[in-house]
Amino acid sequence: MAMKGGKSYTVADIEALPEGQRAELIDGEMFMMASPTLTHQELLVRISANIWNYISGHKGECRVLPAPFAVYIKNDDRHYVEPDISVICDEKKLDEKGCHGAPDWVIEIVSPTSGQMDYVRKFALYQTAGVREYWIVDPQQETVTVYDLEHGGEAVEYSFSERIKVGIYEDLTIELIR
Repeated sequence: MAMKGGKSYTVADIEALPEGQRAELIDGEMFMMASPTLTHQELLVRISANIWNYISGHKGECRVLPAPFAVYIKNDDRHYVEPDISVICDEKKLDEKGCHGAPDWVIEIVSPTSGQMDYVRKFALYQTAGVREYWIVDPQQETVTVYDLEHGGEAVEYSFSERIKVGIYEDLTIELIR
């Protein structure tokens, strides 16, 4: 749910929210976040675990961080997001508050009310902010839309039963069959 009314919000407004309330900020517009569903959380854990196992097994330097995790995506006071999964390979972007700048790979899991946000607003934000790869996981359609933002490639859609090649890693594929 967007909070409008002519007011432009800042990161300070996000940080001042009452304990337990979460919101995102895009171009100064605040969007309240609902609690995730069971399906959403199961997918989040499954995907995060796959990525973490890969990174750990290859002694990689990237970090996989599931929501809630603060991403100051443009490192300004008008943009703040909490992607479902963020993979950050530049340790200098991380501190105890969150990630300052664009993660390398962002994954959003579509909820019944977040489709427009994930497919349109966040796509545009992630594209302009410098995210290298963006995945939209849609549990209702059982599809994953992959955007190779680093190379400007067209979106590729996969079903949950397909092995999905990860662009930022040469030899990582993820399969989401339940």
